[in-house]
Amino acid sequence: MPNPTRSARRLRNLCATALLAPLGVLAADLQLQVVDGPDAPATLYVALFDSADSYQANTMLAAQTVRMKSGTAKVSFPGLAPGRYALRVFADENGNGKLDTNPMGLPTERYGFSNDAKGHRGAPGFDAAAIRLDGDLQAIIHLR
Repeated sequence: MPNPTRSARRLRNLCATALLAPLGVLAADLQLQVVDGPDAPATLYVALFDSADSYQANTMLAAQTVRMKSGTAKVSFPGLAPGRYALRVFADENGNGKLDTNPMGLPTERYGFSNDAKGHRGAPGFDAAAIRLDGDLQAIIHLR
């Protein structure tokens, strides 16, 4: 096979770059650190949502549980497509697998949302909690 000419090599490299460059944009990693949890060991429940509809319907794109140690935990969601995501988290302090509430429906265990969003008489909406993921991102949620 003859050696390609300089212009043919440049064209081939340009095509390869055009084809491969988007691959780096197709997936991003979300690294989450959750702080201000209980000093005693607890299980952190993390739910990831990719749309307002899924957030409203509580249909998670992904979920994880991790042990909190000294009030902190780290969670990773690798390979996410670029877009908007919202996270809901809570620390299960008594090990019953749910977010406990008082008779008025207010949480008695620590919880939080991405953007440290706060709701008014309930959970914040998707837009308040949504974070933009265009590349690898590190986020922090403070429990309350």
